Amino acid sequence: STLQVGQYTLDYPNQKLNYLNTQQNLTHREADLLKMLVENKNQIVKRDVILKNIWGEDDYFLGRSMDVFISRLRKYLQHDANLRIENIHGVGFRLMENG
Repeated sequence: STLQVGQYTLDYPNQKLNYLNTQQNLTHREADLLKMLVENKNQIVKRDVILKNIWGEDDYFLGRSMDVFISRLRKYLQHDANLRIENIHGVGFRLMENG
């Protein structure tokens, strides 16, 4: 029920991202998206797969919404220099963990 990613712990059932002594509350979709990226760490997750699994369909406007969610997750994960969410242009996203 909890996933480790770098120095963070994702408490998926409670939609919380823990880092050291801090806790970030996540929305349901933020938690779903981060879980999907963590479970596929260092692998590309296609945009259409994310959209269909989390938003229920794949269209342009939902894709723009997903980009906002990706930006938020990047901000939440910024404290760990070994983590980054890469945009694979025209394909999808990849959560990279170095070290």
